[in-house]
Amino acid sequence: MTNVTPTHKRPGLQAIGCLLLVGTFLALSLTIGKLADEAGAPRLTFLMAAMAGAGLVLLGIAAARHRPLTFDRRTLEYAAVAGALFALPNALAFVAVRHVGAGFISLSFAFPILITWLLAVLLSLERLRMLRLLGVLLGLSGGLVLATAKAGGIDGSPGWALLVLAMPLVIALGNLYRTLRWPEASSPVFLAALMMFGGAATLLPLALALEPGQLPILFTRDAVLRLLAVEITVFSVLYLFYFVLQKLAGPVYLSQIGAVAAVVGTLIAVLALGEAPPPNLGLAALLVIVGSLLFQRGARAATQGLKSTSGHQAST
Repeated sequence: MTNVTPTHKRPGLQAIGCLLLVGTFLALSLTIGKLADEAGAPRLTFLMAAMAGAGLVLLGIAAARHRPLTFDRRTLEYAAVAGALFALPNALAFVAVRHVGAGFISLSFAFPILITWLLAVLLSLERLRMLRLLGVLLGLSGGLVLATAKAGGIDGSPGWALLVLAMPLVIALGNLYRTLRWPEASSPVFLAALMMFGGAATLLPLALALEPGQLPILFTRDAVLRLLAVEITVFSVLYLFYFVLQKLAGPVYLSQIGAVAAVVGTLIAVLALGEAPPPNLGLAALLVIVGSLLFQRGARAATQGLKSTSGHQAST
Protein backbone atom coordinates (compact mmCIF):
# COMPACT_ATOMS: atom_id res chain seq x y z
CA MET A 1 0.00 0.00 0.00
CA THR A 2 1.45 3.35 -1.02
CA ASN A 3 0.82 6.09 1.49
CA VAL A 4 0.72 9.70 0.37
CA THR A 5 1.11 12.32 3.08
CA PRO A 6 0.61 16.06 2.66
CA THR A 7 3.60 18.29 3.28
CA HIS A 8 3.41 19.80 6.76
CA LYS A 9 4.90 23.24 7.23
CA ARG A 10 5.96 24.41 10.65
CA PRO A 11 2.75 25.31 12.51
CA GLY A 12 2.56 29.10 12.75
CA LEU A 13 -0.07 31.76 13.24
CA GLN A 14 -2.14 30.33 10.39
CA ALA A 15 -2.26 26.93 12.08
CA ILE A 16 -3.08 28.48 15.47
CA GLY A 17 -5.89 30.49 13.89
CA CYS A 18 -7.28 27.36 12.20
CA LEU A 19 -7.00 25.44 15.48
CA LEU A 20 -9.02 28.06 17.37
CA LEU A 21 -11.58 28.34 14.56
CA VAL A 22 -12.05 24.58 14.23
CA GLY A 23 -12.23 24.04 18.00
CA THR A 24 -14.79 26.85 18.34
CA PHE A 25 -16.98 25.58 15.51
CA LEU A 26 -16.76 22.04 16.88
CA ALA A 27 -18.14 23.35 20.17
CA LEU A 28 -20.87 25.22 18.27
CA SER A 29 -21.83 22.08 16.36
CA LEU A 30 -22.25 20.14 19.61
CA THR A 31 -24.33 22.96 21.10
CA ILE A 32 -26.62 23.04 18.05
CA GLY A 33 -26.97 19.26 18.24
CA LYS A 34 -28.06 19.60 21.87
CA LEU A 35 -30.61 22.29 20.94
CA ALA A 36 -31.95 20.10 18.12
CA ASP A 37 -32.35 17.19 20.52
CA GLU A 38 -34.30 19.44 22.90
CA ALA A 39 -36.47 20.53 19.96
CA GLY A 40 -37.42 16.90 19.31
CA ALA A 41 -35.13 16.06 16.40
CA PRO A 42 -34.07 12.41 16.05
CA ARG A 43 -30.37 12.51 16.95
CA LEU A 44 -28.77 10.17 14.43
CA THR A 45 -31.06 11.28 11.60
CA PHE A 46 -30.29 14.93 12.34
CA LEU A 47 -26.55 14.22 12.36
CA MET A 48 -26.77 12.21 9.12
CA ALA A 49 -28.75 14.95 7.33
CA ALA A 50 -26.34 17.65 8.53
CA MET A 51 -23.37 15.66 7.20
CA ALA A 52 -25.04 15.07 3.84
CA GLY A 53 -26.00 18.74 3.53
CA ALA A 54 -22.49 19.90 4.42
CA GLY A 55 -21.06 17.44 1.89
CA LEU A 56 -23.17 19.04 -0.85
CA VAL A 57 -22.10 22.55 0.19
CA LEU A 58 -18.41 21.60 0.28
CA LEU A 59 -18.63 19.80 -3.07
CA GLY A 60 -20.22 22.92 -4.55
CA ILE A 61 -17.37 25.05 -3.16
CA ALA A 62 -14.80 22.69 -4.64
CA ALA A 63 -16.50 22.83 -8.04
CA ALA A 64 -16.83 26.63 -7.93
CA ARG A 65 -13.12 26.95 -7.13
CA HIS A 66 -12.29 24.56 -9.99
CA ARG A 67 -10.66 22.02 -7.67
CA PRO A 68 -10.12 18.52 -9.11
CA LEU A 69 -13.13 16.28 -8.43
CA THR A 70 -11.65 12.84 -8.93
CA PHE A 71 -13.97 9.97 -8.09
CA ASP A 72 -11.83 6.87 -8.42
CA ARG A 73 -11.10 3.80 -6.32
CA ARG A 74 -8.67 5.68 -4.09
CA THR A 75 -10.94 8.62 -3.30
CA LEU A 76 -13.97 6.36 -2.79
CA GLU A 77 -11.91 4.32 -0.32
CA TYR A 78 -10.95 7.55 1.42
CA ALA A 79 -14.59 8.64 1.62
CA ALA A 80 -15.72 5.29 3.05
CA VAL A 81 -12.95 4.79 5.62
CA ALA A 82 -12.49 8.42 6.71
CA GLY A 83 -16.27 8.84 6.86
CA ALA A 84 -16.74 5.72 8.99
CA LEU A 85 -13.90 6.61 11.38
CA PHE A 86 -15.45 10.06 11.72
CA ALA A 87 -19.12 9.10 12.00
CA LEU A 88 -18.99 6.06 14.29
CA PRO A 89 -17.56 7.85 17.38
CA ASN A 90 -20.14 10.60 16.93
CA ALA A 91 -22.97 8.08 16.59
CA LEU A 92 -21.75 6.12 19.60
CA ALA A 93 -21.62 9.30 21.67
CA PHE A 94 -25.20 10.14 20.67
CA VAL A 95 -26.49 6.71 21.67
CA ALA A 96 -24.31 6.02 24.73
CA VAL A 97 -24.95 9.35 26.46
CA ARG A 98 -28.25 7.97 27.77
CA HIS A 99 -26.43 5.02 29.37
CA VAL A 100 -23.22 6.51 30.79
CA GLY A 101 -23.94 10.23 31.04
CA ALA A 102 -22.54 13.30 29.31
CA GLY A 103 -19.66 13.66 31.77
CA PHE A 104 -18.21 10.26 30.90
CA ILE A 105 -18.57 11.06 27.18
CA SER A 106 -16.70 14.34 27.69
CA LEU A 107 -13.98 12.49 29.59
CA SER A 108 -13.42 10.11 26.67
CA PHE A 109 -13.00 12.96 24.18
CA ALA A 110 -10.08 14.33 26.21
CA PHE A 111 -7.83 11.41 25.19
CA PRO A 112 -7.52 11.47 21.34
CA ILE A 113 -4.65 13.99 21.38
CA LEU A 114 -2.48 11.76 23.57
CA ILE A 115 -3.33 8.57 21.64
CA THR A 116 -2.77 10.28 18.27
CA TRP A 117 0.63 11.56 19.39
CA LEU A 118 1.69 8.17 20.78
CA LEU A 119 0.63 6.38 17.58
CA ALA A 120 2.44 8.97 15.48
CA VAL A 121 5.62 8.38 17.51
CA LEU A 122 5.28 4.61 17.14
CA LEU A 123 4.79 4.98 13.37
CA SER A 124 7.83 7.31 13.16
CA LEU A 125 5.64 10.20 11.99
CA GLU A 126 6.76 12.19 15.05
CA ARG A 127 9.93 12.17 17.11
CA LEU A 128 9.68 11.78 20.86
CA ARG A 129 10.28 15.33 22.11
CA MET A 130 9.75 16.16 25.76
CA LEU A 131 8.45 19.68 25.11
CA ARG A 132 5.71 18.36 22.83
CA LEU A 133 4.89 15.62 25.33
CA LEU A 134 4.54 18.24 28.06
CA GLY A 135 2.26 20.32 25.84
CA VAL A 136 0.09 17.30 25.07
CA LEU A 137 -0.17 16.35 28.75
CA LEU A 138 -1.09 19.91 29.79
CA GLY A 139 -3.78 20.18 27.12
CA LEU A 140 -5.09 16.76 28.13
CA SER A 141 -5.12 17.88 31.77
CA GLY A 142 -7.27 20.87 30.87
CA GLY A 143 -9.82 18.62 29.18
CA LEU A 144 -9.77 16.24 32.12
CA VAL A 145 -10.35 19.07 34.61
CA LEU A 146 -13.51 20.09 32.75
CA ALA A 147 -14.72 16.55 32.11
CA THR A 148 -14.17 15.48 35.72
CA ALA A 149 -16.14 18.49 36.93
CA LYS A 150 -19.05 17.43 34.71
CA ALA A 151 -18.83 13.72 35.34
CA GLY A 152 -21.20 12.09 37.73
CA GLY A 153 -21.67 8.44 38.51
CA ILE A 154 -21.89 5.98 35.64
CA ASP A 155 -25.19 4.18 35.99
CA GLY A 156 -24.98 2.36 32.66
CA SER A 157 -23.71 -1.13 32.04
CA PRO A 158 -19.96 -1.87 31.90
CA GLY A 159 -20.37 -2.80 28.23
CA TRP A 160 -21.44 0.73 27.30
CA ALA A 161 -18.55 2.17 29.34
CA LEU A 162 -16.04 -0.02 27.47
CA LEU A 163 -17.51 0.99 24.12
CA VAL A 164 -17.19 4.66 25.01
CA LEU A 165 -13.58 4.14 26.09
CA ALA A 166 -12.85 2.78 22.60
CA MET A 167 -13.94 6.08 21.02
CA PRO A 168 -10.61 7.95 21.50
CA LEU A 169 -8.74 5.17 19.72
CA VAL A 170 -11.10 5.33 16.73
CA ILE A 171 -10.75 9.12 16.60
CA ALA A 172 -6.95 8.85 16.76
CA LEU A 173 -6.93 6.24 13.97
CA GLY A 174 -9.06 8.58 11.86
CA ASN A 175 -6.62 11.46 12.44
CA LEU A 176 -3.72 9.32 11.22
CA TYR A 177 -5.60 7.65 8.36
CA ARG A 178 -6.58 10.97 6.79
CA THR A 179 -2.91 11.98 6.64
CA LEU A 180 -1.41 8.64 5.59
CA ARG A 181 -3.96 8.01 2.83
CA TRP A 182 -4.40 11.61 1.63
CA PRO A 183 -5.05 11.17 -2.12
CA GLU A 184 -2.38 12.88 -4.19
CA ALA A 185 -3.37 16.25 -5.70
CA SER A 186 -6.72 16.29 -3.85
CA SER A 187 -7.75 19.56 -2.21
CA PRO A 188 -8.85 19.85 1.44
CA VAL A 189 -12.33 21.08 0.48
CA PHE A 190 -12.93 18.07 -1.80
CA LEU A 191 -11.69 15.61 0.84
CA ALA A 192 -13.87 17.29 3.46
CA ALA A 193 -16.88 16.74 1.16
CA LEU A 194 -15.91 13.10 0.69
CA MET A 195 -15.67 12.54 4.46
CA MET A 196 -19.08 14.13 4.99
CA PHE A 197 -20.69 11.88 2.38
CA GLY A 198 -18.91 8.83 3.81
CA GLY A 199 -20.08 9.74 7.30
CA ALA A 200 -23.68 10.19 6.17
CA ALA A 201 -23.60 6.84 4.36
CA THR A 202 -22.23 5.17 7.51
CA LEU A 203 -25.03 6.62 9.63
CA LEU A 204 -27.84 5.79 7.19
CA PRO A 205 -28.39 2.15 8.25
CA LEU A 206 -28.07 3.13 11.93
CA ALA A 207 -30.65 5.89 11.54
CA LEU A 208 -33.03 3.57 9.70
CA ALA A 209 -32.68 0.87 12.36
CA LEU A 210 -32.79 3.03 15.49
CA GLU A 211 -34.98 5.93 14.30
CA PRO A 212 -37.30 4.47 11.64
CA GLY A 213 -39.69 6.86 9.93
CA GLN A 214 -38.36 9.96 11.71
CA LEU A 215 -36.72 11.73 8.76
CA PRO A 216 -39.85 13.88 8.03
CA ILE A 217 -39.50 15.48 11.47
CA LEU A 218 -36.44 17.37 10.19
CA PHE A 219 -38.53 19.13 7.55
CA THR A 220 -41.96 19.48 9.19
CA ARG A 221 -40.93 21.25 12.40
CA ASP A 222 -39.77 24.82 11.79
CA ALA A 223 -37.44 24.93 14.80
CA VAL A 224 -35.73 21.68 13.81
CA LEU A 225 -35.41 22.77 10.16
CA ARG A 226 -33.79 26.07 11.19
CA LEU A 227 -31.34 24.25 13.44
CA LEU A 228 -30.54 21.80 10.63
CA ALA A 229 -29.74 24.72 8.29
CA VAL A 230 -27.47 26.26 10.93
CA GLU A 231 -25.76 22.91 11.60
CA ILE A 232 -25.09 22.39 7.88
CA THR A 233 -23.49 25.85 7.74
CA VAL A 234 -21.39 25.17 10.84
CA PHE A 235 -20.31 21.74 9.54
CA SER A 236 -19.32 23.26 6.19
CA VAL A 237 -17.02 25.84 7.80
CA LEU A 238 -15.80 23.43 10.48
CA TYR A 239 -14.73 20.57 8.23
CA LEU A 240 -13.32 22.75 5.45
CA PHE A 241 -10.84 24.27 7.92
CA TYR A 242 -10.49 20.90 9.67
CA PHE A 243 -8.82 19.54 6.54
CA VAL A 244 -6.89 22.76 5.95
CA LEU A 245 -5.49 22.44 9.48
CA GLN A 246 -4.63 18.77 8.98
CA LYS A 247 -2.71 19.60 5.79
CA LEU A 248 -0.96 22.54 7.45
CA ALA A 249 0.13 20.92 10.68
CA GLY A 250 -0.58 17.18 10.69
CA PRO A 251 -2.76 14.82 12.73
CA VAL A 252 -1.27 15.41 16.17
CA TYR A 253 -1.62 19.18 16.03
CA LEU A 254 -5.17 18.74 14.71
CA SER A 255 -6.13 16.55 17.66
CA GLN A 256 -5.76 19.54 20.00
CA ILE A 257 -9.20 20.70 18.82
CA GLY A 258 -10.83 18.47 21.46
CA ALA A 259 -9.30 20.46 24.31
CA VAL A 260 -10.13 23.78 22.62
CA ALA A 261 -13.71 22.67 22.01
CA ALA A 262 -14.09 21.59 25.64
CA VAL A 263 -13.19 25.06 26.90
CA VAL A 264 -15.16 26.96 24.24
CA GLY A 265 -18.17 24.68 24.63
CA THR A 266 -18.20 25.30 28.36
CA LEU A 267 -18.03 29.06 27.81
CA ILE A 268 -20.94 28.85 25.34
CA ALA A 269 -22.98 26.82 27.84
CA VAL A 270 -22.29 29.36 30.60
CA LEU A 271 -22.58 32.62 28.66
CA ALA A 272 -25.23 31.75 26.04
CA LEU A 273 -27.27 28.93 27.58
CA GLY A 274 -27.21 30.12 31.16
CA GLU A 275 -25.64 26.98 32.65
CA ALA A 276 -23.70 27.23 35.89
CA PRO A 277 -19.93 27.39 35.32
CA PRO A 278 -18.12 24.19 36.32
CA PRO A 279 -15.45 24.29 39.02
CA ASN A 280 -11.92 25.19 37.91
CA LEU A 281 -12.97 26.60 34.52
CA GLY A 282 -10.15 29.16 34.62
CA LEU A 283 -7.59 26.48 35.47
CA ALA A 284 -8.78 24.28 32.61
CA ALA A 285 -8.57 27.15 30.12
CA LEU A 286 -5.08 28.06 31.34
CA LEU A 287 -3.86 24.46 30.97
CA VAL A 288 -5.20 24.23 27.42
CA ILE A 289 -3.65 27.55 26.38
CA VAL A 290 -0.24 26.80 27.93
CA GLY A 291 -0.28 23.25 26.53
CA SER A 292 -1.01 24.53 23.01
CA LEU A 293 1.79 27.11 23.25
CA LEU A 294 4.29 24.49 24.45
CA PHE A 295 3.22 22.11 21.69
CA GLN A 296 3.72 24.93 19.19
CA ARG A 297 7.14 25.72 20.66
CA GLY A 298 8.10 22.05 20.43
CA ALA A 299 7.23 22.04 16.73
CA ARG A 300 9.36 25.15 16.20
CA ALA A 301 12.31 23.60 18.05
CA ALA A 302 12.02 20.44 15.95
CA THR A 303 12.05 22.46 12.73
CA GLN A 304 15.02 24.57 13.80
CA GLY A 305 16.95 21.45 14.79
CA LEU A 306 16.23 19.91 11.40
CA LYS A 307 17.40 23.08 9.61
CA SER A 308 20.58 23.15 11.71
CA THR A 309 21.34 19.54 10.87
CA SER A 310 20.68 20.10 7.16
CA GLY A 311 22.92 23.17 7.15
CA HIS A 312 25.75 21.27 8.83
CA GLN A 313 25.46 18.44 6.32
CA ALA A 314 25.48 20.91 3.43
CA SER A 315 28.62 22.62 4.73
CA THR A 316 30.48 19.33 5.02
